[in-house]
Amino acid sequence: MSRIKTFKMLGMLLAVVLIIVGILPLIRGEVLTNDSIATSIILILLGIAYIIITFKPEWTKAVFFFEGIVIGVVGYTILAFPYNIGFAIIGIIIIAIAVLAYLMKLPKGILKFFYR
Repeated sequence: MSRIKTFKMLGMLLAVVLIIVGILPLIRGEVLTNDSIATSIILILLGIAYIIITFKPEWTKAVFFFEGIVIGVVGYTILAFPYNIGFAIIGIIIIAIAVLAYLMKLPKGILKFFYR
């Protein structure tokens, strides 16, 4: 029981660190570029997603699907040419994994992360 609480606590710490690192360029007053804006958006949303998954494990597939959309769209629209295609492909792969998890078409070793 205490091991599970320790993992949740470490997960929450990771989520808070991701959110803080995403907000740091705004706090420091740095010049915002497209790269820093895309990185901040993705890091903040990953932190929020991890918090949601920690407290509502049944939402894992939906949050994973949403994160795939966000990574694909933000990366494609904000980043420059070679990186935007890469982020769009990564987003499509994450969306495909989420859809396959909904359909229960993934191997059992991977499905256990989506159905707890």
